[in-house]
Amino acid sequence: MQVKALKQQAGISLVGLIVVLAILGFIGVIAMKIVPTYSEYRAISSAIVKAKSAGESVKAIQDSFDRSAEVNYISTLHGRDLIIERVNGEMEVSFAYEKKIPLFGPASLLLEYAGSTSKNGPPVKNDQ
Repeated sequence: MQVKALKQQAGISLVGLIVVLAILGFIGVIAMKIVPTYSEYRAISSAIVKAKSAGESVKAIQDSFDRSAEVNYISTLHGRDLIIERVNGEMEVSFAYEKKIPLFGPASLLLEYAGSTSKNGPPVKNDQ
């Protein structure tokens, strides 16, 4: 007679499964809170490009951005919050803002967004 060896079972335990699902759930909740802020950032970036082409005065650029913000549901920035400068004879529009996302208790997530129509990139924050 031949005796067959029992195969050892492989897999994940119930406790391991619960831990993995908890971690995936936490990551999913954070992602659901970050995606709308990133979507708004992309809308702001496209709105400043559109606003820059709308006019040559600061007021015209701000008004154009405000109209785009109303259509695209942008609530974080207004036209008056934009940084509008003349660089090499051309108007450049920039913005920078922070978005604080509460997680749980005293913990929160801080996202810093910045953008510009300038070829040199967004404004640099000097912390000194």
